[in-house]
Amino acid sequence: MKPVTVSVVVPRPAEEVYDFLDLLANHASFLDHFLVDWKFSGPARGVGAKAEARASAPMSQDWTDFEVVESERPKRIVEEGIGLKGKRRTRGTYTLEQLPDGGTEVSFELAWLEAARAERLCPPLTRAFIKRPNGKAMRRLAKHLA
Repeated sequence: MKPVTVSVVVPRPAEEVYDFLDLLANHASFLDHFLVDWKFSGPARGVGAKAEARASAPMSQDWTDFEVVESERPKRIVEEGIGLKGKRRTRGTYTLEQLPDGGTEVSFELAWLEAARAERLCPPLTRAFIKRPNGKAMRRLAKHLA
């Protein structure tokens, strides 16, 4: 399945945006419209930082575990996720590009390493379904850092 990419421009230098994203607990502030009940473990920042969160859907018991697996200041953070009781494995990559005006373009790409059967049945629908909340997350990130 093709990855989904969403982007936003944040009016802050890349180093500041990176420092915010590097603290995994900060992700709850812009992802809590679709992921709730966050729990954190491991180091707070960098490779090895871990979190788990539940999908914000009525009666949902779909928990996703996240772990930061790569970190390159101030350009890139990569996290891997496992959800649907191991049936879904993803890789999320934040890429930061410093802009000439002092702002930062933040791109988030979600790639499926393994997709659940239902997700594989109609990839365009799956991608559209996940693109919407991720786009909203990027807009919320920009608003939070403005």
